[in-house]
Amino acid sequence: QVQLAESGGGSVRAGGSLKLACTASRSTTISKCMAWFRQAPGGGREAVAVLDMDGSTNYADSVKGRFTISKDNTKNTLTLQMNALKPEDSAMYYCAADYAPTSDDLLSLPAIDFGYWGQGTQVTVSS
Repeated sequence: QVQLAESGGGSVRAGGSLKLACTASRSTTISKCMAWFRQAPGGGREAVAVLDMDGSTNYADSVKGRFTISKDNTKNTLTLQMNALKPEDSAMYYCAADYAPTSDDLLSLPAIDFGYWGQGTQVTVSS
């Protein structure tokens, strides 16, 4: 079992930046996939950034070039640097871990594939 806890959310103006952090209760180095998801009110949970155990990353088209996912194994921390934020980025952001992904296309993995989730952190971007 691993517990995940997000932090770093808040309210910013469009064009601003936020850095989210996800701290794990123990090492997640054997996790095949770590990811950041977001869910806006009335919407589904969508993956915005994924990182595999080799350090390869992939991003949703909507955030590509603006968001960066990274991992510090010494601190058991996953981060999401978000720059040039837009109002449409407003959502609850969750980190998740998948120890046995059902597809090699990690960005397409459904939320149900991830066995471990944090409680979420709210990001609000005003115009």
